[in-house]
Amino acid sequence: MSTFRFNAVEKASNRKAIEAVIPKQKVSEYFGENVFNRKAMKKYLSKETFEILTQAIDTGTRLGRGIANHIAAGMKMWALEKGVTHYTHWFQPLTDGTAEKHDAFVEFDGNGGIIEEFSGKLLVQQEPDASSFPSGGLRNTFEARGYSAWDPSSPAFIVDDTLCIPTVFIAYTGEALDYKTPLIRSIEVLSEAAKEVCDYFSENVNKITCFLGWEQEYFLVDEDLYSARPDLSLTERTLLGHESAKNQQLDDHYFGAIPSRVQEFMKDLETECYRLGIPVKTRHNEVAPNQFELAPIFEECNLANDHNQLLMSVMKRVSRRHNFRVLLHEKPFMGVNGSGKHCNWSMGTDTGVNLFSPGKDSEDNLRFITFVVNTLMAVHRFNPLLKASIASASNAYRLGANEAPPAIISSFLGKEISEVLDRFENSSIEDAVKVDDKKRLALGFGQIPELLLDNTDRNRTSPFAFTGNRFEFRALGSSANCGSAMLALNSAVAYQLRQFKKDVEKLRLEGKSKEVAIFEILKAYIKESKPIRFDGNGYSDDWREEAERRGLDCENSVPLQYDAYLTPQVVEMFKETNVLNIKELKARNEVKWEIYIKKVQIEARVLGDLSLNHIIPVVIQYQSLLLDTIAKLKDTFEGEEYEDLSAEPRRLTRKIAQHICAVTRMVDEMIEARKKANRIADLRSKAIAYHDTVAPYLDEIRCHIDNLELMVDNQMWPLPKYRELLFIR
Repeated sequence: MSTFRFNAVEKASNRKAIEAVIPKQKVSEYFGENVFNRKAMKKYLSKETFEILTQAIDTGTRLGRGIANHIAAGMKMWALEKGVTHYTHWFQPLTDGTAEKHDAFVEFDGNGGIIEEFSGKLLVQQEPDASSFPSGGLRNTFEARGYSAWDPSSPAFIVDDTLCIPTVFIAYTGEALDYKTPLIRSIEVLSEAAKEVCDYFSENVNKITCFLGWEQEYFLVDEDLYSARPDLSLTERTLLGHESAKNQQLDDHYFGAIPSRVQEFMKDLETECYRLGIPVKTRHNEVAPNQFELAPIFEECNLANDHNQLLMSVMKRVSRRHNFRVLLHEKPFMGVNGSGKHCNWSMGTDTGVNLFSPGKDSEDNLRFITFVVNTLMAVHRFNPLLKASIASASNAYRLGANEAPPAIISSFLGKEISEVLDRFENSSIEDAVKVDDKKRLALGFGQIPELLLDNTDRNRTSPFAFTGNRFEFRALGSSANCGSAMLALNSAVAYQLRQFKKDVEKLRLEGKSKEVAIFEILKAYIKESKPIRFDGNGYSDDWREEAERRGLDCENSVPLQYDAYLTPQVVEMFKETNVLNIKELKARNEVKWEIYIKKVQIEARVLGDLSLNHIIPVVIQYQSLLLDTIAKLKDTFEGEEYEDLSAEPRRLTRKIAQHICAVTRMVDEMIEARKKANRIADLRSKAIAYHDTVAPYLDEIRCHIDNLELMVDNQMWPLPKYRELLFIR
């Protein structure tokens, strides 16, 4: 059977499979059907067990082993009725992906047969091989034991025939080996710190919930073209390729009509998401050709992060049913926009109040200002940490390239909020703080309009922007785990809120009223955090110079950006919040440096192979054709006529020869630089060497090959070009 015929049969089979999985019913009728949610819990658990479990989810109380057995029995019954045969602890190691080890629901029954078995012990804990995941030296190869422990706050779900149980992943000695563990710690400490500050304004608040709404950008490419590009297959980005004559310059793709093939993929993907309880809501074309975006309704931060991790794996599986490949790399194509993952972050009380929304009276507005200003202080004080939390080898290609926020963390507030804070800073205590007979606070500069959230403008060049009733951390890369940025932000804000309470209480001990103390501290904070506020064009060269004058972190080297995790201030912050200890911080930096090294190393190897084994042989073959042409011209024509007719072939041959020499020389130099860097034992120094001496060759070699692409016969060029990759047909 020919390849074309085989592909046609395979695609027809895929269409039938797709039609079978897309239901002909309302979303509300099947949403969460593959999730052990409260509806399923209520059906398969006893009333007592259901109440204990839901209380544990809502309040964070621990579950006993006896209750775990009851939950496991109900969960098993639910799963078996849906045709499930295996279970797995689903966790998030330090790879930006997820991991799972599947076990069957089988045990010997003592009579030569087997029975389906799933106990509370198996639900609560497993022992994956900890040495096989990045640990930064926390676990040696011979120290294999690690533990995955059930996270009841994130419901179990079914993928294919497997029950997936969200878990944390920790070392035998107790250190976190994942993103979920410190993320949960940061959420808990933020809730505690925010509640204590809320007590200044209302005694009815019992719990603060941290919310996250991610926006996932991604590219789709045809699977056949993907397979024909070794660089895409091995690195998820094109290491070479001249930009297409037409790409995104007409702005005709953004929010345009979704191509029919893509629409079918999106419908299939959304169906899978709804069944898994992922509340996806928005889909649209993004700026670059073949680039799209998917966004959900806001959820609790830990659950939202789990759903994003799950989404990325579901996207990859579903795309193959449609003969696509999903690219989550931050910069898969040069010359067009890269992909990010905007993290919309907010906090809300159990009384239904968004802490970043202005209220209807002065006291509510002071609460609003308090949380906005403390967030700004956290971003100001831990500016390098927040940048390090989103730094990676792949995200470095995107940040600051007139398509994404610059690699300088600043905060955009908009004209209205900025004016409110400026008036607050310039108000006197007598004008700003007045208490009437009913002991209610009054702000001398008047009300903050309720429509403020609609009046607040947007600034796409700001990495950390206030967007109405939330902050949008726009700098995270599309392939990253949201937990990396969220645990840093949560911890920094929690630490800052604790500091705010200490500062307020110190003034109250000096005899000042609560209102005066809050006002004085906020006024000082507004002034101190001013360097982080920037409402202008973050892409301009003037801003970089201004940012340096303001004392903001402007480091561009990813390996050096990771140093922020180990500064005394950051170590102290994570220690005080009990999110990460010094041992865990050092280990995570070791992992980050190692991953950086490996990514640059793989790209260098792939580019070297493509250059010497794919591109140069074809270019030399084309050069030989030109030389034959020149020789035949010389045999046919004489004198000035020959000189005129052969001038262009000779010029082209000379240029090709120069590019060939440059590519082969640079590949050799890159290999030597890599060998030299590989001899460095210290991971930080090795990562710096890869950044400084190996990575620059990637762009330099590419430049020569991209020029050759414009010279060599199109029919001979060995790789699909951008004009083929970037337009879905």
